[in-house]
Amino acid sequence: MSRLPAAPTGQGARTVKFSVFQVSRKGGRVKNEDRMGYCYTRESGLFVLADGMGGHPEGEVAAQLALQTIAALYQREARPTLKDVKTFLASAVMAAHQQIMRYASNKAMLDTPRTTVVAAVLQGNTATWIHCGDSRLYVVRDGQMLMRTRDHSHAERPRPHAGNEPVNRNLLLTCLGSPSTPLFEVSAPLTLQQGDRLMLCSDGLWGVMDDLLLVRSLSTGKVSDAAPELVEMALRRGGPNGDNVTLIAIEWETPDVPGADPGVSTDGISDDVFASTIQAGMPADGEIDDLDDDAIERSIAEINDAIRRSAASRKS
Repeated sequence: MSRLPAAPTGQGARTVKFSVFQVSRKGGRVKNEDRMGYCYTRESGLFVLADGMGGHPEGEVAAQLALQTIAALYQREARPTLKDVKTFLASAVMAAHQQIMRYASNKAMLDTPRTTVVAAVLQGNTATWIHCGDSRLYVVRDGQMLMRTRDHSHAERPRPHAGNEPVNRNLLLTCLGSPSTPLFEVSAPLTLQQGDRLMLCSDGLWGVMDDLLLVRSLSTGKVSDAAPELVEMALRRGGPNGDNVTLIAIEWETPDVPGADPGVSTDGISDDVFASTIQAGMPADGEIDDLDDDAIERSIAEINDAIRRSAASRKS
């Protein structure tokens, strides 16, 4: 489990915190084409999940390119907050699509790599998200589903006047990497309350359990316990031919309870500090560079040092 700090914008604003747990497990597929990760600054957090599409080449490349591109733009623009979250999300997803198309063009591919994507920004006391395809975001409050994204598929968006024409209800209407311009939706900002839980997940999770079971499981216990239990349940239900299962689960303003991680303050973290579990560099010439684990570790170490300094100054 990773605990990430975040603070609302503005002088004198109270410090808030949230916890995040991410996990991806290979199902019965030949390879896992899902990708996920998060980035954060002193006052903002970005969470991204992409599900590379089978039936097209190099789905894992499309998913990785989507994460890298969105993370790189976030690093450039979150200083330490994004000025316009909705505009950022829309432009970042389109940039990811263009990077995938560029990759396919440079390799003279007859078919393009494709991926779904869902991304959320938590900033101040609000959450805003974007999705394209059927990777979902759920918001759970007080054990009830507050909302979830609506898939871009025939199952959730049946065509009017289709008559008796046979339709594959699981067929996606849009994705990143398709020759046609992708369709996406950006949410209105949602004001968060203490204990709210958000989950980004691939269809390998929601496809084998109904929303009621999913929400009940996500609401049970700590996020760090609920998330891996959800994944294990989905793998069991999917069986030997099941899909890959990937999720990022977040609890907003984790309450302080005896014996639990009390959280951290970000007061001592400088505005220019950035940390990420996603490679932040833009792909060069359409190629994917190796993840720079050393750079990630340096960023995290810098944040931890700032937290320790801040804690020491408050005690003195």
